[in-house]
Amino acid sequence: MGTRVGIDVGPLHGRRTGIGHAVAALVEALAARSDVEMLPYLLSARARPDGSTRRLPLPAALAHRLWGRVDHPRVDRWMGGAELIHGTNYVVPPSRLPRLVTVYDCWFLLHPDQAHPAVVRAGAVLERALATGAVVHASSAATAAVVEQLFPGVEVHTVVLGSLALPAPAVRCPIPELDGPEFVVSVATLERRKNLPRLVAAFGLLAAERPDLRLVLAGADGDDRVAVDRAIDRLHPDAGHRVLLTGFVDDSTRSWLLHHARVMAYPSLDEGFGFPLLDAMQARVPIVASSAGSIPEVTADAALLVAPTDEVALAGALRRALDDEAERARMIAAGAAQVQQFSWQHTADAMAALYHRLVERRA
Repeated sequence: MGTRVGIDVGPLHGRRTGIGHAVAALVEALAARSDVEMLPYLLSARARPDGSTRRLPLPAALAHRLWGRVDHPRVDRWMGGAELIHGTNYVVPPSRLPRLVTVYDCWFLLHPDQAHPAVVRAGAVLERALATGAVVHASSAATAAVVEQLFPGVEVHTVVLGSLALPAPAVRCPIPELDGPEFVVSVATLERRKNLPRLVAAFGLLAAERPDLRLVLAGADGDDRVAVDRAIDRLHPDAGHRVLLTGFVDDSTRSWLLHHARVMAYPSLDEGFGFPLLDAMQARVPIVASSAGSIPEVTADAALLVAPTDEVALAGALRRALDDEAERARMIAAGAAQVQQFSWQHTADAMAALYHRLVERRA
């Protein structure tokens, strides 16, 4: 019998975000091992889990309000048999067992005024958990460094994630306006961290010299939609009409966009990992991105990186990625090699070793 881990599978329920896909891939990789036994749990009244998942009998909002202030109720009574609790999405509940909590990025901790109240509550739970001995799993060295800066003395372990299999692209063009013209694509929710108004401004600097080029912002609306609309309104009308907001796209459409884009742009102000970067490498599309957060770790030399606040530099990098065929070929080749470095088997190996270490240390 392997180490018995109570693992939060809440991110697997509802519409899958990047975190949901990450947790699903981790659970699948761990399930193939004989040295880890998972005891899945969730904190949700709406989810419909299977019989193997333990539902904690607490409303999530109430639990987070309590756990941000006190260490009760502990989950031990509902997690019998577990030797360790792993909170996979910033929140790990109080327990007398060793606790591990995964942190992907620290944007909401650095900018609580820009976060939804529910996210702020989760941050309070995280802070209390760390103050009472929880250990952090960081998805990148960049995230680990910020956690160590925000919470001096907290134990942090970096275990990078794997790449997600890119679905087959739609057979036919799923968006009629993109059947023919060249385009730059961004795959990101319209939220402030993704820095999309600056991408729109950089596109404006290129638009006059490229009358057929389009910019595609593929992602659901978020807290920066108004700012994105304003950035588009500031463009010359001809350029503004060539910015396409698709809203949420399904997997086959997202794959089609990446396979047919001339460039993928990813100018985030911060990033804890960045699955779209690895998706772009699989689709063999050149990447222009910012130098913020984990992006340099994930891309290595497979992308052109610029400061996230420099719109002129961003436009220049886009121009080079569009026009320089030798540089395009170099980035595509580098990306094909780089994406091979991100394996969920390696992630599961490192995570299992961390589980064993934390349990053995307590014993």
